Amino acid sequence: MVLLVLILLVPVAVAAVLSFSDYTLGRPGLSWVGLDNYTDIFTRTSYTKMVMATVLYVLVTVPTSVGLGLGAALLIRSVRIGSSFYRTVYFLPVMASLLAMAIVWEFALHPSLGLVNRTLEQGCGTLLEVWPWFARGCANGFPMWLSDRDYALWTLAFIGIWQSFGFNMVLYLAGLTGVPRDLYAAAEMDGVRNGWERFRLITWPMLGPTTVFVVTISTIRSFQVFDTVEALTHGGPAKSTYVMIYAIYEKGIAQNLVGVGAAITILFLGFVMLISVAQRRFVERKVHYA
Repeated sequence: MVLLVLILLVPVAVAAVLSFSDYTLGRPGLSWVGLDNYTDIFTRTSYTKMVMATVLYVLVTVPTSVGLGLGAALLIRSVRIGSSFYRTVYFLPVMASLLAMAIVWEFALHPSLGLVNRTLEQGCGTLLEVWPWFARGCANGFPMWLSDRDYALWTLAFIGIWQSFGFNMVLYLAGLTGVPRDLYAAAEMDGVRNGWERFRLITWPMLGPTTVFVVTISTIRSFQVFDTVEALTHGGPAKSTYVMIYAIYEKGIAQNLVGVGAAITILFLGFVMLISVAQRRFVERKVHYA
């Protein structure tokens, strides 16, 4: 209880108090501003973009990384030879330093020298007539993935999915080991021989507890995205990747606006709490725990 109070509750209480002030580091005192910091967050365009970018990033990365993690786990479970190799390959991005990998991605996504655009240019001869977007890219040049506000957030979401779905795969592999094999034998005796039916009637319901954990952890990790934003876009272009954790860093540390940073922090904690309550109320009630 002492550790809980000191490590969790006291910092949250301090942040809550500071969020109603204009405190900055180095000043001997502070002035109370009431709800001005929160009013700015909900009225200024830059903060509106912050909330929208964060929510969109979460909505893209969470279902995609969860779905890919489940799919990869099912495929690896069905492979008889080389399953350890595939498991290691898919898990490598999780073990790698995301900041170091962000630098690699920055070179790969360079508009003129990067591997991605150079590879797309090689496909102009075959896909030019098939895909209208490809035709425009071949004619006008392919996007500046990290400098174009129409593509920057989607590019960061792709990197986030690449980095996180291996972790979800390992969790689902652990969950699959807990599914009793007798259930499949019993279902086969009842006439269930199709792979999709076995997944729908047995595998997916038995993975309910694992899915609850995976979705919750993936959502919290997506809200906490910072490394790739700091390394690749710095919140730009035009605030299109200005996510909440980066805003906390920029306001509270880089600009020394501790009161504003604390208000964004409390808002971030509120989002996480709402997700936890919703997960508890709407998801866990439908999950069968053996």
